[in-house]
Amino acid sequence: MSVIVTDAGFAHDDWDNGFALADERAANDTRGLHLPSDTDPAALAQLMIGIDMIRIDFPSFADGRGFTLGRQLRLLGYKGRLRAHGHVISDQYAMARRSGFDEVEISEDLSLRQPEDDWLSRADWQDYDYRSRLTG
Repeated sequence: MSVIVTDAGFAHDDWDNGFALADERAANDTRGLHLPSDTDPAALAQLMIGIDMIRIDFPSFADGRGFTLGRQLRLLGYKGRLRAHGHVISDQYAMARRSGFDEVEISEDLSLRQPEDDWLSRADWQDYDYRSRLTG
């Protein structure tokens, strides 16, 4: 079972429309797209058409390619829900939100190792960043 992390804390997954990989979209009647971290950024503009939610895989907390994909989708004008999925740790929550993600999907096991308070302490991601320290 997965746990969804938002600025308000832990929540249950309310997305019940499923996810398809890019090459399975034609065969599946789904409004959700699951992108691996090695997705070619040049393909994003075509992939996001008609999609209500995109879930980007983070196979390791050390693999930051998902942040780049999320940011690129927002720069291309994607307005739907954007979810980071997998090995994102609480220390990376602010980066995920700044990159354009609306939420993070973690395993129940990770939610036990990094409880809700760890994530909530980073929910003020808009107030604290390096740019605000340089200008303030």
